[in-house]
Amino acid sequence: MSRTVGATTELDASLEKHRVELTGYCYRMLGSAFEAEDAVQDTMVRAWRSYEKFEGRSSLRSWLYRIATNVCLDMLNAGNRRARPMDLTASTPLAQAALTPRADNVWLEPIPDARVLPAVSGPEEAAVAKESVRLAFIAALQQLPAKQRAVLILREVLAWKASEVAELLGTTVASVNSALQRARATLAERPADDTATSDPLDEEQRKLLDRYVKAFEGYDMAALTALLHEDAVMTMPPFDLWLRGPQDITGFMSTMGAACANSRLIPVEANGTPAFAQYKPDPDNGGFVPWAIQVIELSAGRVAGFHCFLDTERWFPLFGVPLHLDA
Repeated sequence: MSRTVGATTELDASLEKHRVELTGYCYRMLGSAFEAEDAVQDTMVRAWRSYEKFEGRSSLRSWLYRIATNVCLDMLNAGNRRARPMDLTASTPLAQAALTPRADNVWLEPIPDARVLPAVSGPEEAAVAKESVRLAFIAALQQLPAKQRAVLILREVLAWKASEVAELLGTTVASVNSALQRARATLAERPADDTATSDPLDEEQRKLLDRYVKAFEGYDMAALTALLHEDAVMTMPPFDLWLRGPQDITGFMSTMGAACANSRLIPVEANGTPAFAQYKPDPDNGGFVPWAIQVIELSAGRVAGFHCFLDTERWFPLFGVPLHLDA
């Protein structure tokens, strides 16, 4: 039966209302900004085509999550598990540093907050939502089998009841509870992560970031060293190299990374934490060219990590920042 124009418009609007939260769900499942958006688009198309069969026994939102879960599980059947450089190799001493790229589908990807964090009612809810898209948490989720991943996200991030998850997955409450228990046990084996930031940032964190920007743009290695946590980590996907500790990080920046001197950092919002679009000087044409999206992690009043995603042709349009800055 064909729909009227009005009914079609109304359905499109009803589906669209759920796009951001579904993108957040698919991103947590898949670890990829672009795969998440593809999964949501596939979900919307499937929902649109089969809406006549939707009998309203569950809410439209629950039905969409069921479709999205099936889409993600199908995509994860290929076995791809995304990672950060430190999930794959040991840190490299500066003297042995080499830039070896790996394929795009290996890496955990950053995502703009606006794509995955729907408007929420209170600051506590907003803080929990941001916590659930941080790179460390998404990386931890990648260690779980796909169905355990879905159960953990639905139960602990989205606060669904066990009975609702069981209905969505077509299984029993006992099975859901068992999967949740196993998922929690796996995550508990990982090192504790304390890089959560206040929401909004508190005054100390804002001042720390201001000092970071000043030190990085001025390429002041002494000032940067003073801001870095003793166990600070620097990563640079698509390269599998990662560095630990202020000495190796600033040593790399002073040698192999020297072309980043006099860069400019433009604030963006990524993965529930502070982030910047980094531009480095363009010696050929003047001004500045894109170099990286930096996702910053803070801990105990220091910078604990900065993760530089270098595929600027993908990331800068996604984050809505220009591909050139004038001098």
